[in-house]
Amino acid sequence: MKLTVALTLLASAQSFTSHRATSTSRGVSSFTGVQPLLAFYNGDNLEAALERELDYKPGESKGDLAKRFGHLKGNSVRTVGEAFSDFTARLGCSINALYKNMVTDIVGSTHLTVVDARFQRDPVWSLGFISTMEFLLKNYPERDVADKIVKCMIESIGMDEMEVRAEANTVLQYLEGKSLADINNDFESAGNDSMIAALVAEAKAESFWMYSRFFGMGLVRICEEIGIEQDGDTVGQQIEKWMKTMEKPTYTAMSDSDQWFRTKAKLDMMETLMKEIEIREKKRMADRLEERAELAMKKAEREAEFENLEDSKVLQEA
Repeated sequence: MKLTVALTLLASAQSFTSHRATSTSRGVSSFTGVQPLLAFYNGDNLEAALERELDYKPGESKGDLAKRFGHLKGNSVRTVGEAFSDFTARLGCSINALYKNMVTDIVGSTHLTVVDARFQRDPVWSLGFISTMEFLLKNYPERDVADKIVKCMIESIGMDEMEVRAEANTVLQYLEGKSLADINNDFESAGNDSMIAALVAEAKAESFWMYSRFFGMGLVRICEEIGIEQDGDTVGQQIEKWMKTMEKPTYTAMSDSDQWFRTKAKLDMMETLMKEIEIREKKRMADRLEERAELAMKKAEREAEFENLEDSKVLQEA
């Protein structure tokens, strides 16, 4: 049986035309699916190497990731469906059809982010979350429902809304009066006592530091607050520079920034369209009211003429 499995895996490995490389947290390339073959070429027993691969047990590998987070093995993790059910139960009302898919996607993707063992919430993440939700829901028809959506979304991922908003406000307060040079200095001088410098130092020291989309959105908001031109290329280049300073991969952060500005452009266009529709509707309503007023005036005039005519007839008869 073992020999059969070995031959099957060997045949599958030989069918690869090129090795598929995956980047580890330390930036070292490792090849997936061919470790047993490499062991065989190096003089190891192929069957023994394959047996080691097939004998894998969660949390008991010898890699750095397993050593760091192996103690979490067996912990219960909610599914996306359970997280959304929790969100729906907390909300207690229906979501506007235009926003339903968007809210569903954000609940699911945010849940998958926060249940990752590497995730650590920080003030920049909180700023990105609050800024994004406020922008996406700023034209929601019922303002109270929009606020409740944000509150229930935060609670459904196991966080406290007041804490998240407080962290976001802390960053905004720190950014008041700051220039690009000041923030660049914070990123480059991890030894100073600013909140951003402390965050950068922590990220550099953590080999398993995890980037997430709302962290990227927090960087976009920082760019906006310090006066960087709100253009996809300009902001993307600045975010790339900051991520390199943090010694972290840049591609995903730049991609999220580009996607944000594309989405923002579409939402701005939709907002303009909605305002034009609203203006046209108000004009139509004003025209209808004017028509009704004219009809009412004509009716009043006819009634007045009729009353005068009746009065004249009464006088003549008298």
